[in-house]
Amino acid sequence: MQERKTGVLLVNLGTPDSPSTPDVRKYLREFLMDERVIDIPFLGRWILVNLIIATFRSPKSAKEYQKLWDERGSPLKYYGYDVRDLLQKALGDDYMVELGMRYQNPDLESALNNLKFEKVERIIVIPLFPQYASATTGSVSKKVNEIVNKWQIIPSITHINQFLEHPKFIEAVVARGKDLQGTQDYEHVIFSYHGLPERQIRKGSVGETCQFGTCCDTLNDSNRYCYRAQCFHTSRLLAEPLGLQEGDYTTTFQSRLGKDPWIQPYTDDVLKELPSRGIKKVMAFSPAFVADCLETTVEVGQEFKEEFIEAGGEIWDLIPSLNDSEIWVNCLKDLVENA
Repeated sequence: MQERKTGVLLVNLGTPDSPSTPDVRKYLREFLMDERVIDIPFLGRWILVNLIIATFRSPKSAKEYQKLWDERGSPLKYYGYDVRDLLQKALGDDYMVELGMRYQNPDLESALNNLKFEKVERIIVIPLFPQYASATTGSVSKKVNEIVNKWQIIPSITHINQFLEHPKFIEAVVARGKDLQGTQDYEHVIFSYHGLPERQIRKGSVGETCQFGTCCDTLNDSNRYCYRAQCFHTSRLLAEPLGLQEGDYTTTFQSRLGKDPWIQPYTDDVLKELPSRGIKKVMAFSPAFVADCLETTVEVGQEFKEEFIEAGGEIWDLIPSLNDSEIWVNCLKDLVENA
């Protein structure tokens, strides 16, 4: 009997099919209607997303996506395909690697059906988010389970929930940083992560662990899945091989939405006060993202740079995401083989 393959499903958040307003509106509706993203009752969420955010924010967001788009389209999507192909080559014929997006295309159901058609013996799901959050990794796991639960024959499924401590992930990010580190006499490093509402952190708290303070100074069994604690831990893991001392870098959070408090410190607040401290040359990382996207290239790389220069700064350089780097592909290969 021929040995069946192992399926590997790489999943990223998603991207509009084009930077046009209708496609961006369609993407925002699917993304923001996820109950793990905007975690309020359905009716309130439907009104907020469909009548307010998607209606009024889509034209502005479309202009932002136009800044990101290039001749190959959305970097988050085409780097996803590149990594899929490179990982397939690295793993060999005993594996079948598919790419799916949590929102829009390539859609998760089609990717899973491709694995189903191949009659894979098991599926290893890797959400491409280094740090666990309910709104990202949790949402992917929930959606995958919903789809597969409709199948008559359900293969063994392994979910990789986080990989921020994997040596090759750290090595890959550090390598990106060192490529730029020697070109400029930087005075400070910003590690900017995507933000979350504080209420989502509280919901995932074990007991009263999360206090949004010194509880994030270490990562332990009690706060291992606290997104904020994971981000601070990622920064510490990156700082050492980059030769950074505690005062040389700051961990911050971006992309907040609405009036409710989000996890702090906020990136835009921190960058505006750095020049007043004599810090005018900054190197910025986005260690919550593995591929260039709107939140990295446009928000951190362009908008934050403009705000920093306006506040009196001189240099703001964004380190590129891992994209299709060889070390990153080797990290994924190692995650699969050790799953």
